[in-house]
Amino acid sequence: MIVEDQVLIGLSLEAYLEDAGFSVAGPFLSCADALQWLEHHTPQVAVLDVMLQDGTSLLVAQELKERHTPFAIYSGLPFTPSVPDELQGVPWLEKPAPREQLTETVARLSRADARPGDFNRAR
Repeated sequence: MIVEDQVLIGLSLEAYLEDAGFSVAGPFLSCADALQWLEHHTPQVAVLDVMLQDGTSLLVAQELKERHTPFAIYSGLPFTPSVPDELQGVPWLEKPAPREQLTETVARLSRADARPGDFNRAR
């Protein structure tokens, strides 16, 4: 699942992940669109931008955490230790992260043995 409000970035992420063998839902441009999709689906893993067309992705992050679905942040915002609780303990990739770093992070998250505490901020 990709939640990214900039269409070109979302399409690039989709292409990178599909090239790496993942099936992709999205990109969803808004929190509302992502939450609507989540009403009937649960992704194996997700990549979230923090700032979306209709605000932040915190509600999506909260929903994913409640489902124990791993996710990474892919944002232009820098990581700070004071990020909201919904974003604690997840990999944080700053835009523009190298393609290999993104696909490696998603691959690690998609492994059955991945747990939220296994990850630190990605650089």
